[in-house]
Amino acid sequence: MPSPFDYIAAVDLGSNSFHMIIARFEDGQLDVVDRLREQVQLGAGLDRYKRLTPETRQRALECLGRFGQRLRDLPQGSVRAVGTNTLRMARNSDTFLLEAERALGHPIEIIAGREEARLIYLGVAGSIADDRGQRLVIDIGGGSTEYIIGMRSEPFYRESLFMGCVSFAKRFFAKGRITRAALNRAEIAARQELQTIETFYRQVGWAQAIGASGTILAIARVLQANGWGDGTITRAGLDSLRAALLAKGQVEKLDFEGLRRDRAPIFPSGVAILSASFDMLQIERMQVSDGALREGLLYELLGRIHHEDVREKTVAVLVERSRLDTSHAERVAATAAMLFTQVAAGWGLDAEDGQLLQWAARLHEVGLSVAHNQFHRHGAYILTHADLAGFSRQDQQLLATLVRGHRRKFPGVEFRRLPADRRLSARRLALLLRLAALLNRGRSSQPLPPLEVTEVDDVVQLRFPERWLDDHPLTRADLDEERRYLKRAGFTLVSA
Repeated sequence: MPSPFDYIAAVDLGSNSFHMIIARFEDGQLDVVDRLREQVQLGAGLDRYKRLTPETRQRALECLGRFGQRLRDLPQGSVRAVGTNTLRMARNSDTFLLEAERALGHPIEIIAGREEARLIYLGVAGSIADDRGQRLVIDIGGGSTEYIIGMRSEPFYRESLFMGCVSFAKRFFAKGRITRAALNRAEIAARQELQTIETFYRQVGWAQAIGASGTILAIARVLQANGWGDGTITRAGLDSLRAALLAKGQVEKLDFEGLRRDRAPIFPSGVAILSASFDMLQIERMQVSDGALREGLLYELLGRIHHEDVREKTVAVLVERSRLDTSHAERVAATAAMLFTQVAAGWGLDAEDGQLLQWAARLHEVGLSVAHNQFHRHGAYILTHADLAGFSRQDQQLLATLVRGHRRKFPGVEFRRLPADRRLSARRLALLLRLAALLNRGRSSQPLPPLEVTEVDDVVQLRFPERWLDDHPLTRADLDEERRYLKRAGFTLVSA
């Protein structure tokens, strides 16, 4: 199936480096036409309050401005940009993202650790030969390390551990000295993190171990260039490299063939994390993959463009797992879609807004799996904190807010927590979801009558067939109550 875009692109705002990749999809293959990489060291730019320092923000924005020049002519929807561990941690990430999106010219999402792991696996699976065995994929990033077990293009188990080459460099090698004690402390810290997955992962097992991204690729290059490996990574090769690091003694003396100078400060910490991974998971040999997060983003973007969105599967699985009344949920979703179609243009809502409204409608009762009382609050909590494959942190927050606001008092605090540019559309989507749920409150399989809805700013008018409300007094009463809720939220609801 041809892509509606000539080119697509992915941008990775990592804790160590920012990467951009541009590709063309042709004859079923992704052909990379351009790559850019800049070492921004976002992870090293957090102050003690977990805020990005002004210098780091400026460095990041300048980099994104340069990326933005290359992406300027690419249409909206053809670029997927994500932030990872540091932006997950940064307390001022919301304000930074507003500036960052202006510099890049495209939206930027923050993704959770397990979502990052899923995308990494997708990139690896698309970059290596297909086989029938299970794979263990490891990716050491600047602030987190991902461990995934899967087969072919399907990840089964995903974990993101709170350790990375930038954070460990600050913690164990801050003065640039490479000592046996420092390496030991770094490896022990990595083993402590790995304790949580060691037993289970070894029980599941794998036929092939694969390493991805900059740190592991750099280790493989150094091993091969110095005669300690053949392009793969082995336990013996890591032991030789560890001994060579200790012999150098200082970061500034790391002049190994195959090692870029800008990677030297974080190289010892990456070796420590990989050594601990080999020991704890009993890895003997590891192949390396050129594909990782950025390639995964491209494959994911292609899926969305071709209407093979993993988020649809995620919602369907959650609906099934929560044992929701699917017939009722689909009726609410159909009503929401009907209302949305009539007001979208006037309210400036787009197709992505409509898609999000549909997911919220199908999941609006997910909190019933916890308890009936306050189920809208339970549902919001579930959607905020669940691992939802394909969803960014911002989209989960928005989805949770819609479910939280679909009944009873119209929430204010939750909407104020959303990014400023999403608040108005989110409030309007919540209003549509509220009306869709209200009109189907009787859970009847009988179709609703033809409805006409019009909007002028925050005034909404519902028109029913003549005398229909007289014949449905409970719906009239529900609308009267809803009118009072919405009035307190700044909306005016008129029904006739």
